[in-house]
Amino acid sequence: MFKAILIDKQDGKQSARLADVADSDLPEGAVTVRVEFSTVNYKDGLAITGKSPVVRKFPMVPGIDFAGVVESSDSNDFRAGDRVLLNGWGVGEGHWGGFAQKARVKAEWLQKVPEKFTSKQAMAIGTAGYTASLCVDALVAHGVTPDRGEVLVTGASGGVGSIAIALLAKNGFQVVAATGKANEADYLKALGAAQIIDRNELSQPGKPLQKERWAGVVDSVGSHTLANACAQTRYRGFVAACGLAQGMDFPSSVAPFILRGVSLLGIDSVMAPREPREKAWARLARDLDSAALDRVSNVIGLEQTLQAAEDIVAGKIRGRVVVDVNR
Repeated sequence: MFKAILIDKQDGKQSARLADVADSDLPEGAVTVRVEFSTVNYKDGLAITGKSPVVRKFPMVPGIDFAGVVESSDSNDFRAGDRVLLNGWGVGEGHWGGFAQKARVKAEWLQKVPEKFTSKQAMAIGTAGYTASLCVDALVAHGVTPDRGEVLVTGASGGVGSIAIALLAKNGFQVVAATGKANEADYLKALGAAQIIDRNELSQPGKPLQKERWAGVVDSVGSHTLANACAQTRYRGFVAACGLAQGMDFPSSVAPFILRGVSLLGIDSVMAPREPREKAWARLARDLDSAALDRVSNVIGLEQTLQAAEDIVAGKIRGRVVVDVNR
């Protein structure tokens, strides 16, 4: 038996609880992992609270990330004792995920934890940090360099935003952080933000074209925020979009794209193939220091994920929440 957060649905009503689960209930997969740490992402919050139809079948163990040690493997790529991590692949949505002391998954979904990081540090990064790295990789690959101008990071105090700021600052970019939490200014500046702006400057309906400012954007918010960010992006600038905290809508026009040559880059972290995943984690290992991870994360126990899910959906979480599944 092992402990897990279990989401179930009866008579159309969803509920989540801490439960004891038998090893025999684990889903099919080539590799069984003793999970050490997971992390609470916005999608996990939606899954547990049921505020969006993230979970596709029941019962479900949520948790789109985990890191731990291989217990047994039928794959030639992994053997018992290997330190591994998982980000995405529909885990926690259609396949049991990381809010548990054990997981069984396909071998191709796993990566080895970079030597630089412990399992705890890997989950302080998690899907949010890995997504942030994908965004930075995309901007850099498209020629965005520090000398081209400021880079905007929206949702700055969240998991994606926090890591994006740290990575961009490490690479010499002038980062402007948009946040609704004025009291987090010192935290964001410690990560490397050069300037803080109020998210309300971006979150309301705006003109299709506005004064040019951003050479690049990392946006995890969507809706009017993304539309305004595009409208303010400089000629031939790039916007990496990876989230929908404000909404899934995109109330914009074609003007920034056909009059200024702005490019909107869609960043998918769930089904990304192995090469960009490994590249993103290589950047994290190279550019992210342990002190930054300590600043952006705090650790909770497994049962506390139920409250953390409510908090992250309500916008009450700063940075990264790491889950010690054995606590």
